Amino acid sequence: MRAFMTTWLGAMLLLFGTLAHANLTIEITRGSDRATPIAVVPFAEDGQSLPEDVAEVISDNLERSGYFEPLPRSAMFNRPATGEEVSFGEWRALDVRYLVVGRVAREGDGYRVRYELLDVSGGRRMLGETVTASSGELRGGAHYISDQIFEAITGIRGAFATRIAYVTARGVGDDMQFGLYVADADGRNGQQVLSSREPILSPAWSPDGRKLAYVSFETERPAIYIQELATGQRVRATSFEGINGAPAWSPDGRKLAMTLSKDGQPEIYVMDVGARSFERITNNSSIDTEPAWSPDGRSLLFTSDRSGGPQLYRHDMSSGQVERLTFTGNYNARGRFAPDGEAIFLIHRSSNGYQVARQDLESGRLVVLSESRWDESPSVAPNGTMVIFATQAGNSGVLSAVSADGRASYRLPSAQGDVREPAWSPFLN
Repeated sequence: MRAFMTTWLGAMLLLFGTLAHANLTIEITRGSDRATPIAVVPFAEDGQSLPEDVAEVISDNLERSGYFEPLPRSAMFNRPATGEEVSFGEWRALDVRYLVVGRVAREGDGYRVRYELLDVSGGRRMLGETVTASSGELRGGAHYISDQIFEAITGIRGAFATRIAYVTARGVGDDMQFGLYVADADGRNGQQVLSSREPILSPAWSPDGRKLAYVSFETERPAIYIQELATGQRVRATSFEGINGAPAWSPDGRKLAMTLSKDGQPEIYVMDVGARSFERITNNSSIDTEPAWSPDGRSLLFTSDRSGGPQLYRHDMSSGQVERLTFTGNYNARGRFAPDGEAIFLIHRSSNGYQVARQDLESGRLVVLSESRWDESPSVAPNGTMVIFATQAGNSGVLSAVSADGRASYRLPSAQGDVREPAWSPFLN
């Protein structure tokens, strides 16, 4: 038996228990034409009403990834709970490639979930496991199971058990209220980290998932803060005159890259988090901003208008050499590396507006991924399969996500007003 463990997340949920909840809802906007057919049979229950439909959570996760097309429950002839009860021929007739079955039982103060992943074409069991989840963590257990299924089929680590941070804005004029939230990757279990009457910008996760760095205007000028999620403790990292913005953690968590204008023009600086010392990285008469570390920590990606308009550049931390990376169009900004370092995701302006795009670093080929027109703030899932970003839907700011190949997308609207500045967490275990 394998236990579904919550470490720092459990402490964080206890802390947030008294704070405001904010759930986002999922709307699939485009499905992939290459999605693999899968059926997630409703899990059998041992005579008790459960707080979560585990199979539904798993099915929704897999569909949202763009890799899978779940069979509707209404099309299921049978609902087996174990592999022994499965007649593979019946599922082959439904063109199902993979099948997930299981059972949920109460165990003390928690739950015991037994699931199996079956290869319908081969008529064999691929995966089987018993997961225990504490009371209140049944949904987290479903995310864990989703991760195991996703990796077993695709060979890619699942990211359903990760989290997202985002900023909300409500009100008008002088009566604005801003909130910094953390939620599950599917937008559920949203918890408020910070509330302010002044703007909050650019949340960034530390590599261990324990802290957020962000920009707050609560002192009526921008300052960068670092906040421990489990305790709520925070420190003000910078509050120089002028711009203090766009914090980005180094892969080892020891440094923060940022944009400061303390010496004149906005430039890229790196702060040693422990020593609170600063190193100036760029020195140019143009505007340099929006830094992002490469996965190996050896270079920084940033936006600069030194060529006449916003383009993306890479600064080598060892040699100090700067290389321009984007040449397609006259506006490319807010770059973020793919986790494997082989591509970057960015905001590209075309005749259709501002859209999320992906550029291969070796070939330089740029492909627009999103279909909306006012996109901003892309953030990449830690497994590189999806990009979350902010966009406009009618008169409201919403979060959307698109697959790395552009074939699937979904939206996470909120009833709380505008939602902006998304940041996808690293893997949390």
